[in-house]
Amino acid sequence: MITTSLTSFTVLFLVVLAVGAHLWLRSRQRCTTSSLSVDGKTPFLHGSTGDQQNEKTDEATIVPLPDFDWQKTEPLNLRPFKPKYHITMGLQTSTPSDLILMDRNYLSRIQSRQKILSLHASEVMGVLPEGQAAVKELYTYLLGEYLPIRYPTMFRIVSPYPGCPDTTFQNLITDSSSPLSPPPSDPLDCLRVIAQTVEDDFFLLLPFPKPNSSTSEMEHKCVAFMNLHPSGFSPSSKLGLPLSQIHAPVPSYEKIGPSMERFFARLSCDKLVKRMNWAMQLHPDLYCPGGNHVHQEDLETLEEVTEFGDEEAEKARLRVELQGVWRLRKTEAVVFGFKTYMYGLREVKGEVLEMEDGGTMKTGEALAQAIEGLGEGNAPGMWTYKGAVRWGAAVARWLRS
Repeated sequence: MITTSLTSFTVLFLVVLAVGAHLWLRSRQRCTTSSLSVDGKTPFLHGSTGDQQNEKTDEATIVPLPDFDWQKTEPLNLRPFKPKYHITMGLQTSTPSDLILMDRNYLSRIQSRQKILSLHASEVMGVLPEGQAAVKELYTYLLGEYLPIRYPTMFRIVSPYPGCPDTTFQNLITDSSSPLSPPPSDPLDCLRVIAQTVEDDFFLLLPFPKPNSSTSEMEHKCVAFMNLHPSGFSPSSKLGLPLSQIHAPVPSYEKIGPSMERFFARLSCDKLVKRMNWAMQLHPDLYCPGGNHVHQEDLETLEEVTEFGDEEAEKARLRVELQGVWRLRKTEAVVFGFKTYMYGLREVKGEVLEMEDGGTMKTGEALAQAIEGLGEGNAPGMWTYKGAVRWGAAVARWLRS
């Protein structure tokens, strides 16, 4: 009798153990299917140990650039506009190697960001208690892994002696150093260092139960941000908001909002996707929390631009954000990052675009069509929101002149 009872108990215990292990593995599967690797060797990821990293995929490899010269690297020439504006997710699969892009503007941009930080720190970065761990993970990953691996001519990690647990991150371009292990205890200090190390801005999001929902529906909220190049909005006003409220002013966002939530929910840790967003502005400023967008309540006092010539064109910019979305491995926070590119209108006007049908078109004409097309796609409110209601006709005339 005792033997039978012990046997039954043992079987029951093994079944419970197996079920528990199965559930745990399923919960972790999203972020352990693969790992970043370099030259066939897998580096430690986000505080993990080498014993935990047993698998790697080609898609998740950080490829070093041992001879990279940022001063000789031209910025990307992005022209994402189309004759009609359609609001879509427009995601393109990328590679972790291209997470952060460097070019000859690096040092001047970093110096500009340092000035913005000195004037607007409380406006351009913030963190909730729920986001502190994610901020520190982002800091450790970028400075402790990605940047020194991808760009060894620009960044490196040093320690007082071999095997010392205390390490320092060095920026060889700005001749600055930051503590790496351990990282700064204050997450705002982490954000401040990141802001002065890369040109990209970041919003960190985590899922929370959706209020007043009868189901287990979740929504992603902004738990931390570092945004020194805002365009038409106050970055600090987005902290703590869900995606739907963050994008509330964006016309027709409801067309893609649910898809964005579903995509964020299933995003795996070894994937990077990118998209682009373009806008026009009549000034050269990267830091622009107000003025680039026009809202319905602004229309009564709106002053239309009727004169736009060469002098005005010298100041105006085509503004393109190259946006990337990925997930941190440990906290599983979704990272929405973007680098802002600025192009002078005279530069754009003088180009020639190759069309899909094999023909060519002057870029000035293509951009003029795109400006007029802001009100002709599936989100006609973009004509007002992106400011074309004020300057669109005048700028299009100049581009065609």
